[in-house]
Amino acid sequence: MDASYESRVAASVEYIRRRVLQMPKIGVVLGSGLGDFGNLLTKATSLQTKDIPHYPISSVVGHAGKILFGRIKEGNKESKELIVFQGRIHFYESDDTSIVVYPIEVAHRLGITKLIVTNAAGGVNRKLSPGDLMFITDYINFSFENPLIGRKSTDVLQTHPVFDPKFLSTAKTVALHNNIPFKEGVYCWTKGPSYESAAEITMMGKAGADAVGMSTVPEAILAASYGMEVLGISCVTNLATGLTGEKLAHAEVTEVANTVKHHFTDLVSKIILQL
Repeated sequence: MDASYESRVAASVEYIRRRVLQMPKIGVVLGSGLGDFGNLLTKATSLQTKDIPHYPISSVVGHAGKILFGRIKEGNKESKELIVFQGRIHFYESDDTSIVVYPIEVAHRLGITKLIVTNAAGGVNRKLSPGDLMFITDYINFSFENPLIGRKSTDVLQTHPVFDPKFLSTAKTVALHNNIPFKEGVYCWTKGPSYESAAEITMMGKAGADAVGMSTVPEAILAASYGMEVLGISCVTNLATGLTGEKLAHAEVTEVANTVKHHFTDLVSKIILQL
């Protein structure tokens, strides 16, 4: 990480620190169409990313471009302080992993120890259906990009798995206890922005992928390298190319995500209250 990048991140963090009284411990990154989770926060402080110095701006529909700070309450239970990223930057928007993981750099410097990363994904495994919530057990990186490239060796040493098994176990227990249906599987990251071909989906399935999308993996890799416990959740919004004969469109992604937002927000909020 060069000095100019570090200074930009420092300026972003300083701007946030001047406007937020309670520093967060848990981070949540919301994927396409999943931004309504932020409405659950009580006494939330909301920052527009366009107002934060050097903070990258998303251009994708379904990504609000806000950072929220607050807590979740349910009955007598109250969560720890949260930072919620409503929207993210995809690799295809910037062609630069350092921009993609900028929110994670900010979260790390604010003291985040646990991170939940979410996304809208296409189902590769035919056992998945639109509307399914899938806990990510592992990933396949078909982008062949890595946010740790160019960093000092002392900064990039990490143990696998990136998605923390204990965090996953806690999340599954919460889902089962609250009768929230879920699946588990391997998430495949591609650069985008175009959807994958039918032949590529066949290849991914043979390689062990259950779902495919254009985000999450670089954020999770960097977060894990910083020692954060990471949980990944995919909202399956469609079956991938070649599995149905239908054309894919981003509008379908946000539409299906909107139909399952109640299950999604219920699941994530209950996991957070358990931490």
